[in-house]
Parts: sequence; C-alpha cells; structure tokens
Amino acid sequence: MNIFPLIAIGYCTTNNQGEILDVRYKQICTKGGKEVILTRPSWPSGFENKFEKLNDIYKASEEYGFNPSTFAHTDPEDTPRDEWEENKASGGDLLQIHKLDKDEPIKNVKDAYLKLYLLSLKWVKPNSLNLDGIFSALPNVAWTNLGPMDPGQVEESRHWVSNLHIRSLDKFPCLTDYVIPPGVRIADTSRVRLGAYLSEGTTVMHEGFVNFNAGTLGPAMIEGRVSAGVVIGANSDLGGGCSTMGTLSGGNDVKISVGEDCLLGANSGLGIPLGNRCIVEAGLYITAGTKVELIKSKDEIKEVKASELAFKDDLLFIRNSLTGTVQCRQNTKSVNLNEDLHSNN
Repeated sequence: MNIFPLIAIGYCTTNNQGEILDVRYKQICTKGGKEVILTRPSWPSGFENKFEKLNDIYKASEEYGFNPSTFAHTDPEDTPRDEWEENKASGGDLLQIHKLDKDEPIKNVKDAYLKLYLLSLKWVKPNSLNLDGIFSALPNVAWTNLGPMDPGQVEESRHWVSNLHIRSLDKFPCLTDYVIPPGVRIADTSRVRLGAYLSEGTTVMHEGFVNFNAGTLGPAMIEGRVSAGVVIGANSDLGGGCSTMGTLSGGNDVKISVGEDCLLGANSGLGIPLGNRCIVEAGLYITAGTKVELIKSKDEIKEVKASELAFKDDLLFIRNSLTGTVQCRQNTKSVNLNEDLHSNN
C-alpha cells in the first residue's frame, strides 16, 4: 500500500544551537485518509487537523518561514514567536509539521524519525522503506532520564541536575520512549530500538535485541539478536544468545529472514534466509558458505553450500558430534510456542 504523501505533527528537542536532536510525533495522517493519533496536539478549538488543512500550514511555513507553533496556542496574550526564539536559543521543545511527499532517501532528522515511526506503528514492513542516509541524518544523542540531550551539554547540565542518569549514547532511541506496540512484552526496553516492527504476541526477553528496520510478523519468542533488515515469521523461536546476520556492516548484502514455525537454538547463528518449519541446533552457526552434507536418505548424501538451501522448508541443521560435519536433513519435528507466554494482554 502506498502511504505517501503524508504529514505528521510533533515536537522536537533542540540543543543550545537550535539543532534538532529528536522528534516526538503526535499525529500522522495520509492524503488517503489513514491516520494515527498518539497524543493530540493542542490546536485551537474547532481547528480541523486533517491532511488538507495541515498541508496548507506546512506549505505556508515552508514558503514564508513562519513558526507553526502559532497554531498551537489559544491564549491571545501568548507570544509564541518570542517563546519559540527563546527555546531555540536555550534548547527546548519546538512544534514541527513535517511532510513526506514520496519515499526518498533521508535528508534530515525529521525524515528519519517519521520513517522510524512508520515502521514501529506497523504502517510499513521492514525493508519496504528507503532508509538511505539515516546514519548521517541522525545526531549522536545522550539519552537521559530527563530526555534527549546534546552530549556536549551533559557535563554542564550536571551542575544544575543532581540526579542526571545517562542511559546510552546513540543515534537511535528506545522504541518504548516513543511508541508502545500493543500486545507485546519487552523485558529490557533498552534492547529494542525505535524502528523495530513488533507484531502482537511477540515476547522479547532480557537477552533479546531488535534493531530498527527489523522485527516479527506474528507471535514470536525473541531471546537472541534480530539485526537490521531481519524479519522473523510467525510462531518462531529465537533461543538465548542466538544471532542473525545483518547488512549494515561486514559486507553481507543478503537480507536474512526466518520463516514461520522455526527454531534457532541457543547460541546458534544464521547467515542464510530460512524457509518455514526449520530448526538450527544450539551452538551451530550457518553462513552462506558453510559446507553442508545434505542427507536425503541413508544412501543419498550430497555436499552443498548452505546458500543453496536458502528459503527451503522443513530443514533440520545439526553438527555431527563425532566428525564435526554440518549436516542437514528433513525436519520432522514441530515448533510450538507456549500460548501463555505470548498472550500479552
């Protein structure tokens, strides 16, 4: 489904130089009528904040350079322009109206956050958006108990805030600081980034990690690493400490995916896309170039590269404990999630 063009309203945090650190979107709406309201902005009474009206404000702000915060104040004695200038000078929250006409490479922080929101709100699936330029667009931010902060201003802030706690220094925030996905359980929220796509019934345990532009397409148990670009099918289980290869660095350009009803054993690793109903035994790391003995019968054994088995269903990958050879045979076992663990009401 084409969701563009779309417009979003939110507030950004700025540093002392007026540079945007993050954007917390409150409402997103498309020209086609799709809409989500996270927290309704404080518009004047009777103002209809639909796509067409917001588009008029956006075009005027771009053409004439006025501050859209004017529309968020109802008290005639307010002086929003002065407040806006003061906030810009000292660092603070500024109202933003941002529009994406089409899916183009990311140019700035507002583009980046809006696309991360689209993923975490599940408007679009992982690998369906153009995220080129996201790392250069996002600033490194000190994520604190008092909100995002410019790392260069942290030490100065300690003089007037005694309980300042730095949770991380990173370009990406935690998912749950911006979006609460319904029907999901996350044991350690610091291990799931904004831009993760988590379907209802997903449980992410303490050792689980889900990057941006990655996630689950149905109920799943995540106790391992879901790297950027990786998609996990419904009713699959990623065991403790397991890993899926990403494409952000290291030269790998193949998008890894796990089909439905699969199991990656504890401390296993995956470097090929799996089909449905596959199992990788604990401790076994499979890369595209891994030599595998494909066992079709007692008398029919063929050596293949693991990449030749990509996307194939009903496979069981093991390592022969006597010879050390990686072997693959038909999987006759089923993977069943514990329903009590995934009814995340």
